This record gives sequence, C-alpha cells and structure tokens, in this order.
Amino acid sequence: MPTITRRTYLALSALAPVAAGLLARESRSEDISSRDVIRNRYFPNLVLMTHEGRQVRFYDDLIKDKIVTINFMYTQCEDGRCPVTTANLVRVQKLLGSRVGRDIFMYSFTLAPEHDTPTVLKRYAKAYGVGPGWTFVTGSPRDMEVLRRKLGFVWANPVRDAKRSSHTGNLRYGNEPLQLWSACPAMAKPEWIAESISWVDWPKTTAAKPG
Repeated sequence: MPTITRRTYLALSALAPVAAGLLARESRSEDISSRDVIRNRYFPNLVLMTHEGRQVRFYDDLIKDKIVTINFMYTQCEDGRCPVTTANLVRVQKLLGSRVGRDIFMYSFTLAPEHDTPTVLKRYAKAYGVGPGWTFVTGSPRDMEVLRRKLGFVWANPVRDAKRSSHTGNLRYGNEPLQLWSACPAMAKPEWIAESISWVDWPKTTAAKPG
C-alpha cells in the first residue's frame, strides 16, 4: 500500500464530510441506495451539448460510472480567471496522462450558453491545447443554471452570486460509483490537483499515480 502523505490525507479527509452531507437529508429510505440518493438530488439528467456537437445526458453519459472533474467557465470571461484556470487544468490533464479519457473524464460547463455554442467552445478548447477526454459542455440557459446550483458552484451572498464575473473558481472532482466527492481551487498547483484526483478511487486502484 502506498504511503499517504499529509497532503493526500487532507484531500481524502475532505471526501467524508462531503459524502455525509449529500446523504444526510435523504438516506432514511430502505428502498433507495445511497448512490441513488446522490444521483436524484444532485445529478439532474439534463440534455446538454458538447463542444463536438454531440447531444448527451448529464448523468447517463457524463457522470455515471466515471471518475470526473467539473468546473464552470465561459469563453468571454471578464476578469481573466477562466483563461488562467483553463491553462492550469491543461497542465493537470498532462500530469494525469493516459488516464484522461480512459478512467478519468474532465468537464467544463459554460456559464454563458447564450454565447458559448459548441462551435465557440470547440475553438476555445483548441486554442488552449485541450486533449482528448476533456469535454466542454453547453445547454439551455435554464438547464445550465440548474446544473450550476445543483453542483454547488454558488456563492452564499446572492448579490455576488448574481454576477457572472465573480463566479466560483472551484474544481469539483469525484468518483461517482464510489460516491467520493470533493473540491479544490481550480488554480491550485497542478501537481496537487492531479494527486488529489488520482486518490478518489483509492483503494480500488492503489497504484495510481499522476502521469
């Protein structure tokens, strides 16, 4: 078994309260699994569109049975945060290597679906050198807002939350079948993000290492 560093321990420790919080309100029923509770409450099976022009359902096609990363962005980001975040996550993708697209899938959801069409998102992804296994996703304004709120990319202050330019710069990552979910700043050190992501399937794949 690999040695767990203090940094990895902290990342793993963050998973427990997240999972507990997800299940606390609805886990009393004996007729529904904890996995279904999380799916029903937080993963609406909305019809969305990828940057490659493919129609997908959020849960069935993007989340189910996968290890995933999720962030929100938009191509005309007013404060410059999105370009920096995207460039940082490109470095994360390179560190994760061949796992991306095989057993780890990266998703970026637009905050501006009225502008960020599949064509615009495809051009954006190409400009930043995004590799296979990382999908940019758009949909109707209503559905994207539902998804943003369900996934917890919101500020408690409604005035701040209403400003697109002050959107949260978090990266949520998790293992859907194992019900392990956590989050970190999307502009954190790439090596730290890659390590954190690689451990959400621990101990199933104890030998997994970034790159």
